[in-house]
Amino acid sequence: MSHELRTPLNSILILGQQLGDNPEGNLTSRQVEFARTIHAAGTDLLNLITDILDLSKIESGTVSVEAEEISFINLTETVTRPFRHEAESRGLFFDVQVDPSLRTLTTDSKRLQQVLKNLLSNAFKFTEHGGVRLGISTVAGGWTGGHPVLKNAPTVVAFEVTDTGIGIPPEKQRITFEAFQQADATTSRKYGGTGLGLAISRELSNLLGGEIQLRSQPGAGSSFTLYLPLNYVGPSATRAPAMDTAPVSTVQTPPHPAMRLVERPIEQVPDDRNILEPDDTVLLIVEDDPHYARVLADLVRDHGMKVLIAGRGADALALAREYQPTAVLLDVFLPDMLGWTVLSQLKQNPATRHIPVQIVTLDEDRQHGLARGAFSFMTKPTTTEGLELALSKLTNYAKPRRKRLLVVEDNPLEQLSITELLGHDDIDIETVETGKYAIERLYEEPADCVVLDLRLPDMSGFEVLEKIRDDASLSNVPVVVVTGRELSPEEDARLHTMARSVVVKGVESPERLLDETALFLHRVVSDLPAEKQRMLERLHSSDENLVGQKLLLVDDDARNIFALSSVLERRGMEVLTATTGREAINLLASGPEVAIVLMDIMMPEMDGYQTMEVIRANPAFRRLPIIALTAKAMKGDREKCLEAGASDYLAKPVNTEQLLSALRIWLHR
Repeated sequence: MSHELRTPLNSILILGQQLGDNPEGNLTSRQVEFARTIHAAGTDLLNLITDILDLSKIESGTVSVEAEEISFINLTETVTRPFRHEAESRGLFFDVQVDPSLRTLTTDSKRLQQVLKNLLSNAFKFTEHGGVRLGISTVAGGWTGGHPVLKNAPTVVAFEVTDTGIGIPPEKQRITFEAFQQADATTSRKYGGTGLGLAISRELSNLLGGEIQLRSQPGAGSSFTLYLPLNYVGPSATRAPAMDTAPVSTVQTPPHPAMRLVERPIEQVPDDRNILEPDDTVLLIVEDDPHYARVLADLVRDHGMKVLIAGRGADALALAREYQPTAVLLDVFLPDMLGWTVLSQLKQNPATRHIPVQIVTLDEDRQHGLARGAFSFMTKPTTTEGLELALSKLTNYAKPRRKRLLVVEDNPLEQLSITELLGHDDIDIETVETGKYAIERLYEEPADCVVLDLRLPDMSGFEVLEKIRDDASLSNVPVVVVTGRELSPEEDARLHTMARSVVVKGVESPERLLDETALFLHRVVSDLPAEKQRMLERLHSSDENLVGQKLLLVDDDARNIFALSSVLERRGMEVLTATTGREAINLLASGPEVAIVLMDIMMPEMDGYQTMEVIRANPAFRRLPIIALTAKAMKGDREKCLEAGASDYLAKPVNTEQLLSALRIWLHR
């Protein structure tokens, strides 16, 4: 059902956004507003579907608990952070009190956070004056009720969320926790919401072996209290009363489901975003394993830096834009997108492309990351010494200084034109005429980037590249090859294993050369002269890598094909379509020069996994980029996609910008 519900939404969101952007300028402002309303309503519907799927997964017993020891300090920091700004902006007080004797508890961090955020969100939603309190304490004297788990727990913890809001009449308190029920029929109109938050919270509290109780008085506010055992022992065998006035439900739930991970919870590891000062050195850690993220964060702080931590690619991009970190440590395998997509979006955005990015991954495709603008590459797992060395290199590189560019070119006119094109007061440019002298100068004074012509008087550019590659002290220097001749496929492939980038002299070569060297020198685009900024803007807005490229779109849903084709054709791509896996395989075999494939996973007869496996079995398509489109709610989707042969994956509904970013990565010349 996850797939069935998300597929029509995919079309609504993509086409709604396309109309709202009004690229041809032929819609009236009222029509644009209609389109934006459609997109906003589609987004609301997506949130509702996510809630319904959440509730149904819990009720069917397919959600299990991943219990771990968590600190009360970290928990309260993570849960309350989003609400502090809201309280301040609305003039409400927000008090948090934690019993100092409480240090840690053992439970599912993600599920507990979900319940507390639901309760706090409701408290703020229904409070216009006064404020909200969160109190955490142990239940004095132990549990005295009949709850099957809590009555046997040595210590029970109460999480009490109290507000001074509108309150709930006694006769309505029974239905408050039921799905789609709200105390007043006008509530959803005035305050918004689906009426599912408390139903999900009740189910989750039961899953964690506890219960929620409610006390409320109309006009005087409400108090929701979540009771949990200090140490998780399994869910309650029967649903306990949800309030002290009457039982909410007696629905049976499966006792003690197996401790298996259905959907990996992303725990928010506390970072330093609330204590950053303007002159701080800040490292953004992008890592979805909370334990490894903590290890990295401790190491970074030991180096005198502050940390930002993101467990998802989308969060990382938002943090990079907002906080402008000094550098980024980026894991490739993330829950919502590959790190390559994050890297590409950072490097596509003029505001973030200068930030050095260190790739951390199990993947050995080193050249792939370096060619896309990564500063350097680190294999995971690594030693503490290796990590410390990488951090030192990263932070030293990020310190303000003039970067050094070495131009290897024997033609005086070319030397002059390259110097004029690239020169500014943020870099020093040195020109040399021979390969031999270039190598000597690299030994004498390291360069941050090299521009290399393939035709030199004493040796070929290939030989220079081999000498750089084979010397450990030079092998990390980014080299941009500039050539005036058409390269054979063999030469092109050979160059791409040694150089970061290849620019063929032609109509767009000045822009490309400026862009590639700016990328590898980590130049701040906004500091460049206005005409150079305009050159880069033209290049990036032209989508030159997409124009004229053939894309095969494999999807059994005609609406998706129409929506995605509209987006891609507007950017100059030629879109071929197939509605079954077999049709896609036959189309590829028939000979059109397809540059990239978009593969839907859920298709009848032959699904996307099987189709990719067949395509990859043909040696001619071993390196063909395939981006899988997958319903993110399904367990292990990303691993299965990559194992079946996907180059990348995107979660549905597909975000247009993420899709275009992924295409730019894989079609990068």
